[in-house]
Formats: sequence, structure tokens, C-alpha cells
Amino acid sequence: MEVFLGIDVGSVSTKMTAIDRQKRVVTSTYMMTMGQPVKMIREGLRRIRAELPEGVRVSGVGTTGSGRQLAGVLVGADSVKNEITAHAVAALELVPAVQTILEIGGQDSKIILLNDGVVVDFAMNTVCAAGTGSFLDRQAARLNIPIESFGALALESRNPVRIAGRCAVFAESDMIHKQQMGHETKDIVRGLCQALVRNFLNNVAKGKDIRPPVLFQGGVASNVGMKRAFEEALGFEVTIPEQHRVMGAVGAALLAMEAALKTKTTNFRGFGVADLDFSTRTFECHDCANNCEIVEISMEKTLVARWGSRCGKWDYVEPREDRAAGGD
Repeated sequence: MEVFLGIDVGSVSTKMTAIDRQKRVVTSTYMMTMGQPVKMIREGLRRIRAELPEGVRVSGVGTTGSGRQLAGVLVGADSVKNEITAHAVAALELVPAVQTILEIGGQDSKIILLNDGVVVDFAMNTVCAAGTGSFLDRQAARLNIPIESFGALALESRNPVRIAGRCAVFAESDMIHKQQMGHETKDIVRGLCQALVRNFLNNVAKGKDIRPPVLFQGGVASNVGMKRAFEEALGFEVTIPEQHRVMGAVGAALLAMEAALKTKTTNFRGFGVADLDFSTRTFECHDCANNCEIVEISMEKTLVARWGSRCGKWDYVEPREDRAAGGD
């Protein structure tokens, strides 16, 4: 059996998936990054290896997300692409006619607009947490509601309260005020979902022409209350893909397949890297006024990559011939 791996390392979660030649997801895993991307990349490889059939061959691996460069060095990636590209590729594979992608993760959110299968515009929100999954998690904890039940509870509401959603601090204060006034929890929960949607549409999607088909991706898409709130605000159906939580990883795997089929080889180090010792080191270069922060990655005490200098002075990537040519 032959598979292609996709790895999406974000600030909050790390996702991995394996697809076959027919572009079907064979297995996937979703883990919290917890500020330890190297540890979670290794753990993800162990989980994927345990789920794959004996003797399977990895013919390509791709990385994406904010930690894509780090992940690419650790595993030996054939493709290292940004999350905009990865999410668009995965969405187009599922719905070739898709025109709008709404993606909300743990700490950021984005909108991607496509025309005839080409990304024509996008926007991201990385400043305020009010429109992200971490905000919902925090409010669910404050309300003493499991985040898994948040969406279903929102759908029970018939009288949602209006909550200020432009700022995380103001939204939380407003929610507490509504509690003290005696509003039902389900009405507050639905009001929070609507506030997040308003925040997204007024900030991230401001001035954007949102057209169907619309795909809602990212971990927050698991919340059916958010889906309903988007549909009410937009006036048309919003589709949630089956693999919505790992769509970035699916896109990375598809890009890895494309790259590997061109080169007929792979840089993948093999699943054995999950058992190797990786270490990171940072230092500042004071050779000029830029004072660049340099990052070094070592495997078993051997330098495999270094980056961070604007001039390229310190940049280093382990020569291709020193890497494993694919692996089980």
C-alpha cells in the first residue's frame, strides 16, 4: 500500500493525515500542540504509523501551518506550503466549484475566495481572539459547558441575546452581564455564536464578496451553532466537510502527492524519526543592525537545518543525499 502524509502544525493543534493514491483519507489524527510542536509531531507520526497497515510505503509528505518549516525539517518534507494554499487545495478536491472558504482555528481565522479553482483573494485575523476557537473554549469553560455540547445547546435557543463580539474582553464582560440579568444559558450560547460570526464578517471578511458554494473548515466547524449562525447571516447554506478538522493536513498531503509524483522520489526520513532525539537552539546574530534571531534544529546532535537570517548568512538545510529516500 502507498500513502502520502500531510502535516498541519498550528499554534493550538497539530493535525496529520494519510491519503492513498485515490486521494481518500486512510487515517488521521488531531492533537493539541500545547506549545511543544516537536513533541507532537513525533507523537503524531507514532499514531499514524500504528493506524496504517503493515508494510505500507510513504511516497511523499507535505507540511503546512505556522510550524510548517519546523515540521518539514523534522520529517523530510517534499512540499512545504502555507495554510491558504493547503486549505484551498483540499476544498477544491472536495467541491471543485467552491467559491468561498471560511476557516476558523484555535487562534486565527481566515477567508479564502476562489474563482474557477484559483485563489483570488484572502484575509486572516491574527490579532483579536474574539473570532477564534480559543475564545469559545474559554467561554464554554466559564459557563461550565463541555465545548462538545456548545453547538447543540445553541440550537435549542429561541431567544438569543445580543452580545458584543468585536473584542474578546468586551464580549466576555457582556456575557457575564447577561448571565447576571437572568438570561438562559442556551440563549447566551447562541448569542456568542452569533457574535463570533458578526466579528468574522465585519473584520476578516469585511468588503469581501462571499458567494456559494461555501465551505466551513477548521476545528470550530464542529460547532453546529456556528454553522447555523453563518447560514442565518449569509442567507444560504454552508457546507462542513467530513474532514473539516484536518483539511489543512489533507491539502498538505495532496500537495505532497503532486510533488512526489513529479520527482518520483521522496525526502521522507521514515517513521523512525519519531524515536530520534531532536533539539532546537536559538541565538541572535549581531553582525548588523537587524539582530536576526536564528533557529537551529539538530537531530541526534547533528545539525539538520538553520534559518532566520534576513541576509541568508546562517541558512542551512541538510543536503538531500543525506536524507532517507522514503520509508515505511
